[in-house]
Amino acid sequence: MRRVCVAGAGVIGSLFAAHLSRVAEVSALTRREEHARALREQGLRVTGRADFLARIDAATSPLELPEPELLIVACKGTDLESAAERLEGHWPDAIVMTVQNGIGAGDVIARYGAWRLLTSVTFMSGTRHADTHVEYVLDTATWIGPARGTTPEDARRVAELIASSGLEAEAFDDLRPAQWSKLIFNATVNTVAALTGLPHDAHFAALAEPSDLGFLVRGLIDEGKAVAAAAGVPLREDPWEMNVLATKRGSAHYPSMLEDVEAHRRTEIDTITGALVREAHRLGVPVPLHETMERLIKAKEASWQ
Repeated sequence: MRRVCVAGAGVIGSLFAAHLSRVAEVSALTRREEHARALREQGLRVTGRADFLARIDAATSPLELPEPELLIVACKGTDLESAAERLEGHWPDAIVMTVQNGIGAGDVIARYGAWRLLTSVTFMSGTRHADTHVEYVLDTATWIGPARGTTPEDARRVAELIASSGLEAEAFDDLRPAQWSKLIFNATVNTVAALTGLPHDAHFAALAEPSDLGFLVRGLIDEGKAVAAAAGVPLREDPWEMNVLATKRGSAHYPSMLEDVEAHRRTEIDTITGALVREAHRLGVPVPLHETMERLIKAKEASWQ
């Protein structure tokens, strides 16, 4: 694959676009014209785990960009519907890979076109300093699997392309075990961070005292595991072990939902915790802790209006 477009040039989209520009012709589809203009004129600077300046094309309309072979939809879940609407009727031969937290992104994209789809989850993270500067913080993998109209070989080809650019990537014949591990982890860590104001640190794994936060975290994770079991999905990673390991890293990570809450932005609660709760209701699995977290996040969002 020699032509790639990344829809959504936030932190994750910028990391994909900049790195892939080393091995392919890359363009970015942005929401704002000033963002596209800055990328065209100044390039995209990556610092942190890598340090380089990428040159990429950018525009706010698919009509202004070359047709890609691979389209990576890397916008936040809150912008997914509008991104899919803008893509409708364009680039029918492209493979579209969704990279959103939660589950169900492919279903949204599928309503707007008959593209062949790959689904993925990513564990890499960074910090956005400007439209043209992103800091690469956590260099962990993106997991990719086939969805509508694609095969495991398609997933492997894209994983190999991404890995050749300097990012970590791994392909799976069935992504659901990995996807559900990340969903349970995200639904827990994001909401707890957003409601407590704590970054993802040692508090999330603490179990020494009855009042420790780790008991809430573990309870949320156990509810998520029960939903996955009822759905017949074996988890690739234990979300509790993922949580413990992450708290032992050198610096505490700020989950995206905490950043959204601090900025008084709409969160991805509907596609993360909301998706887990909806699946639990469908399967008849009680999830009172996740229901409570969803309601509290919704109430916090309402308090800003």
